[in-house]
Amino acid sequence: MSANELQNNTAMKLKLVVLSGAGVSAESGIATFRDANGLWEGYDVMKVATPEGWARDYKMVLEFYNARRRGVADVKPNDAHLILAEMEKEYELNIVTQNIDNLHEQAGSSKVLHLHGEITKACSSNGKQHIHEIGFKDIKDGDIGADGCQIRPFIVWFGEDVPMIPLAAQLVSEADVVLVIGTSMEVYPAAGLVNYARLEVPIYVIDPKEVTHKMNVSNKVIHIKKGGSEGMREFRKVLNV
Repeated sequence: MSANELQNNTAMKLKLVVLSGAGVSAESGIATFRDANGLWEGYDVMKVATPEGWARDYKMVLEFYNARRRGVADVKPNDAHLILAEMEKEYELNIVTQNIDNLHEQAGSSKVLHLHGEITKACSSNGKQHIHEIGFKDIKDGDIGADGCQIRPFIVWFGEDVPMIPLAAQLVSEADVVLVIGTSMEVYPAAGLVNYARLEVPIYVIDPKEVTHKMNVSNKVIHIKKGGSEGMREFRKVLNV
C-alpha cells in the first residue's frame, strides 16, 4: 500500500518525520559542518565546538560564531526547504535537524526540532540558562545575561548533552514514514534516531552519493540518489503515487 493510499484509508494525515543535516543547506551556500580533517571553516572543531575550547579562549569562539552568524544572515532557503514546508499541507510533518541555521523556518516549516542548537539564539555560559533570540547580531565579550554571566552561542558542542534527543526519538517512533536528507547519519546520538522507527515504517534516504554507512535497522530503506532539491521533488512524487 502506498503512502497516499494509507493516508486516504485512514482519513488522517500521514506522520512524516524528516531527519535533516548540512547537505540540505549546502545548496543555499552554507558550508557543511566539517571536512575529513576535522576542520570547520578552517578551524579545529575541538577549539571552537567544545566546552574546553570555550574555557581556553572564549573570545576566539565568540568571533568564530559571530562570523558564522553573519555568513548566514542573507542566505535564503532552497527548493528542498520550500518543498518540505509545502508538504505540511499534505502530511503531519516534523523536521528533526542537526542544522543550526533557520532556513527550514524561513521556508515556512512550523515544526522544527533543532538537535544541535540555533545560531540565532544565545544563552548563559553558566549551564545554558536564559535562552533568547539575538537574530544575526554579534555576541561581544562583556555581553552579560540575566544571571550576570557572559552569554554564549546556543549551540550543543561536542561533550555536551543533546537534550532534544528523547523528543526526537519519540517523534520517529510515531512516524509512518521517515526521510533522511542531507546527513550521513554517522554522528551520534543523532545517527541512532532511525532505530526508533517501527519495523513496518519505510525509511527514505536522499543522498547523491552511495550510502556507505550502515543504518542498524530492519526497515525497508529506499535510496534516492540525488541532491537535496531534486531528491525532494522525486520523494514527493513517490509518496503521492
